[in-house]
Amino acid sequence: MSTQDAPAPVAPHVPGPAPHLLMVRAPYYRDVVDGMTEGAKEIFSSAGATWEIVDVAGAFELPQALRIAVRGAKKYDGYVTLGCVVRGETDHYDFICSTSMQGLMDVALQFGLCTGAALLTVDSVEQALARSRETGANKGAEAAVAALKQIALARHLGAA
Repeated sequence: MSTQDAPAPVAPHVPGPAPHLLMVRAPYYRDVVDGMTEGAKEIFSSAGATWEIVDVAGAFELPQALRIAVRGAKKYDGYVTLGCVVRGETDHYDFICSTSMQGLMDVALQFGLCTGAALLTVDSVEQALARSRETGANKGAEAAVAALKQIALARHLGAA
């Protein structure tokens, strides 16, 4: 299945109080990340969730920001991280993509966080835009669905 064939994301039911989420964005490619943000907000609104948004410099800072958020006094039921890395002429792309995604997973596993990640790793801005539009498979919306499903699971298992 390709991005074009993927079903449109639908907000899941999350039992209990309205979930509160933190969206951490790396808006280096602002149009792309703004599009994913709108997709995530639509899912959150449909689920009755509330959210806050913070921006960081780039994809490399996403896992650091997630870890800082966990240390903070504010508490969230879940987290969504959004960013985009476009392949360039050097190995920088491979290092940033791999390190950032591994960092997000490390923090999520270490602290048992409910997360959804949409760090687009693409060859062109056109590919990124196709994954961040209002219609079709908006990866921000998909990340929001993933986070909400994890919150529902944590609540079901008594882990939240």
